[in-house]
Amino acid sequence: MEKKSEVWLVLIAIVVFGLIYSVISLTKNVGKTQSTVNMESSTKKLNTLYQTINVKTLPLQRGAVSEEEELITILPDISEYPFVVNPTTDSFITVYSSTEKANEDENSWLVQVANLFNKSNPTVNGVPVSVGIRSIPSNLGAEFILAEKYTPDAYIPSSKLYGAMLESKEKKHTLVSDSIVKNVSGIVISRSVKSKLQQNGGEVTADAVINSVISSDVIIGYTNPLSNEDGLNYFIAMLQAFDKDYLLSDNAVSKLRAYQDKIPYVSYDITQLQESIRNGTIDGFATNYQAFYTNPSLRNNYDFIPFGYRQDSPVYSIGELSNSKQEILNKFVEYCKSSDCQTIATNEGFNGRDEYSYGVAELDGNLVFDAQNLWKKEKNGTSDLTAVFVADVSGSMEGSPLLKLKASLNRAATFIDENTNVGLITFSDSVNIALPIAKFDTKQKSYFSNAVKSMRASGATAMYDAIVVAEHMLIEQLEKNPNTRLMLFVLTDGATNRGYYFEDIADVTRDLKIPVYTIGYNLGDEELEELAAVADINEASSMDADSDNVIYKLESLFNSQM
Repeated sequence: MEKKSEVWLVLIAIVVFGLIYSVISLTKNVGKTQSTVNMESSTKKLNTLYQTINVKTLPLQRGAVSEEEELITILPDISEYPFVVNPTTDSFITVYSSTEKANEDENSWLVQVANLFNKSNPTVNGVPVSVGIRSIPSNLGAEFILAEKYTPDAYIPSSKLYGAMLESKEKKHTLVSDSIVKNVSGIVISRSVKSKLQQNGGEVTADAVINSVISSDVIIGYTNPLSNEDGLNYFIAMLQAFDKDYLLSDNAVSKLRAYQDKIPYVSYDITQLQESIRNGTIDGFATNYQAFYTNPSLRNNYDFIPFGYRQDSPVYSIGELSNSKQEILNKFVEYCKSSDCQTIATNEGFNGRDEYSYGVAELDGNLVFDAQNLWKKEKNGTSDLTAVFVADVSGSMEGSPLLKLKASLNRAATFIDENTNVGLITFSDSVNIALPIAKFDTKQKSYFSNAVKSMRASGATAMYDAIVVAEHMLIEQLEKNPNTRLMLFVLTDGATNRGYYFEDIADVTRDLKIPVYTIGYNLGDEELEELAAVADINEASSMDADSDNVIYKLESLFNSQM
């Protein structure tokens, strides 16, 4: 009888324990958001992955750092921006055009028009003439002209903002035409979000949308205003929405910080924004009407709300042109404005929304530069930033790839704010923590400099092991400082042959929501595709360091993200 009682007691204890365990299991996530649950689950998975990796922490040694190093833009070589329309005669003018109207696509509007112009056999004083077009972003074109490097005969940026920037630096230029084709900037926004905003507050203007970001009703992304026309126009429109009287006022700056706190990132390029809106990360983004019109997916599923200064492609002559070159330019401008060329433009999405007028006085160029400098300072809002660099030092990086990688890291160091938390990992067969995460003050910067200088190439490639270690470091930092933004940069030749692989880390990385920016060196198509897939996990961007001007491109990347 006693034995039966003992058995029953054991059974009852087991049942009670099971009930208690079940209740705990069922209620442990009560009150937590799904995002929090996913983060906790993924952190556990990350810890499991991390435990199998042999991680070594390297000794820290200081390197030489110049305290007076200037943040001078390293301009790319003009060969990076070849003619998209070649001159066809000995007498010609070189034109810099912004990319929305002239790019490598032979069907882009200004490329079509310039080719037709050259084929029309124009002459000046009986001499055959032609035009050559280089497709160069407006800001970079202005930088070339301001540096007096590769100066063109004519400059056709997206808007007069860039002419104002030249004016403020007293660079010789003359406005030849206010416009050769019309366009406007705008916010592409999902119709459901727009409808919700209408229900809350009536008419949905750009100003209303911008201010709705601060109140957490909507998330609108934009591109780097230092390198993208739409990004600059949106940033200035944002400041003017915050304070109509003075866009750099304390009130505008305070609202800017609040805005930046609400968005996931400032995009390196428009592709990143388009991917983000498809995935639901953002509700809308800044672009221009021509880009919106020529994208059927956007046009059929989203609405366009114009903002800011018009982008009507003004034409400037640069420097003192000869009478012959001035006449070529005048003829070309007249040809661009012809009815046939404007019909082509309309078919390509230009000349739409002609009724839109901003109604705000044109800015002094110094104010445009001041706005860009403000963005550099305040782009992270009230949050700080934590970034880990992951550098490939495997044997396949020997020689030129490693030299380029070191140059990339050294250049990045000049653009990192001292309040940013920075760590550095190197990897080959195994993973080394070359620099634990810390504020990027002079001491940390000197450690970083020496760690980069000390890199040597040897061994196999355990890239995904290194990503796991970097993510583990970042999550530890997040636990210490929940107000920090996390970011990861991977610089590699991408040929993983040790440790974990893509499928092992993809889901964890996605749930942790850490953007992984990848920069590839000496890669084939297959490796480039793999690095792009890594970046796509959380809508970051991938860069081919061999086909792009890596230093200039990385400068733009680090400026937008750090």
